[in-house]
Amino acid sequence: MADHLEASITLPSDPASVSAARAHAVGTLAEWGMPEDTEVSDTVRLIVSELATNAVQHTLGQSPTFTVDLALDRDDQLCIGVTDSHPRFPKRLPAAVQQDNGRGLVIIRWLAVECGGRMRVRPTGEGGKTVSVVLPWPVPAEPATAVDAAGRQEP
Repeated sequence: MADHLEASITLPSDPASVSAARAHAVGTLAEWGMPEDTEVSDTVRLIVSELATNAVQHTLGQSPTFTVDLALDRDDQLCIGVTDSHPRFPKRLPAAVQQDNGRGLVIIRWLAVECGGRMRVRPTGEGGKTVSVVLPWPVPAEPATAVDAAGRQEP
């Protein structure tokens, strides 16, 4: 695989764009050798879904679009970033029992840490922000070699 791969998509800040963001992320990972039915793909799908949902719901109409960026460096780490043009940084809300939202960043941070990664939020030069998650990229498993009854490897 190449030393560095990138993929990006810019979508309108509309609830329908969340599923497009998920599909883009999972499709990109598949192109890079990570099948859709893996735990890594499921984790990335959930992270992108939460970040895209936040970009749509919490920018209060002040960010007409958001961008999902994926970057894979040297088969070593995957960076997922969602950028919007709203200047307000996300805030961790108390986890009230009656609260229907406000847990997205907690979920994302927990998933990142569980996978050995990290999450961060940084301002963009244009006055918005990027929420990014860096995860270790697992080495794809070698195909299993079948062994016959006599202990010989089968082709």
